Amino acid sequence: MTTIPVIDLIAQYTTLKPELDAATQRVLASGWYILGQEVSAFETEFATYLAAEGPDVESSIDEVTAPLACVAVNSGTDALHLALRACDIGPGDEVITVSHTAVATVAAIRLTGATPVLVDIDPATYTLDPAAIAAALTPHTKAVIPVHLYGHPAALDEILTVAHKADLPVIEDCAQAHGATFQGRKVGTWGDLACFSFYPTKNLGALGDGGAVVGRAGELLARVRSLREYGWTPQARYISQTEGMNSRLDELQAALLRVKLNYLDQWNDARRCLAAHYAAQLPANIVKPVEQPGCRHVYHLYIVRVPDREGFRQTMQRAGVATAIHYPAAVHQQPAYHRGNIICHALPNTEQVLREIVTLPLYPQMTLDQIAQVAAAAQQSLAA
Repeated sequence: MTTIPVIDLIAQYTTLKPELDAATQRVLASGWYILGQEVSAFETEFATYLAAEGPDVESSIDEVTAPLACVAVNSGTDALHLALRACDIGPGDEVITVSHTAVATVAAIRLTGATPVLVDIDPATYTLDPAAIAAALTPHTKAVIPVHLYGHPAALDEILTVAHKADLPVIEDCAQAHGATFQGRKVGTWGDLACFSFYPTKNLGALGDGGAVVGRAGELLARVRSLREYGWTPQARYISQTEGMNSRLDELQAALLRVKLNYLDQWNDARRCLAAHYAAQLPANIVKPVEQPGCRHVYHLYIVRVPDREGFRQTMQRAGVATAIHYPAAVHQQPAYHRGNIICHALPNTEQVLREIVTLPLYPQMTLDQIAQVAAAAQQSLAA
């Protein structure tokens, strides 16, 4: 029996093979492989893409005078690390985020020497519960990182209200939400800075690691740009004005991302269409993803909840359907993170969700027949 994978990157490459191969050859023939024209063009194009407003926009980007800009870096983890450093966050500081996230979110905080403060999630969207922020505030709190997990935007209006009242910068973790919108504006345009990952499995993925920090052109983003390359500045290359690092997106990955960016909206539409078919065909006794009013979910992952997860996964595997768990353990449950290097608040929703979540196959090249096969297998599994 042919197994339906959780994601099929070969199918995506096959669809774009002529364009991706041409972009590769263009870079190889250029003789310039680090921070050249491809990176510069991608930074401009990605910022332009994010700045474009949807027809249902409720809060105009025009209210903010500075244009959106992008700094491409080596990974999503580096993007978060550099954004935090640009905000002068370091040892002795605290940063509020969630425990239910890819470990990269918390690893980036620890890389600065700051302490992650982990709070609970909204059990419907799996994103940061705005009500949990106020209880976690201390004189040491220096930033808030909402994670747009699985492709659904966090409650940005409420989060920004609480954070800005406390005079805290908000750094959006958009690693799983390329193209998602909140009140008609794309995620990544709301916070003081926003961070993206271009890991190959993302909605916009490279053929290797990659990331970006996005924000309004100004001092914060200028600091990110300097920090990504040893603290150099355009006016004084090879002279470190501050202690930076090496975190540069290479030309090849930028060229490939430029090709894929042209298809991002089309792929997100496909994901949303497939998710709608899942919602219609999956059994009623499975908890399906939600899309809150004013939000546009881009379904980086299609997450369901079932009471007997292991039994469900075994039955699905026998039916030829691969599944996964994103994530099998929250950060506060992992050996590297303990009471000495994190602050952990009560997490009842997080711990309940972790026992039940399962990732079903979803990728833009998936067919409706495959969706039907997955749904039928789920129906059989939950009826057993």
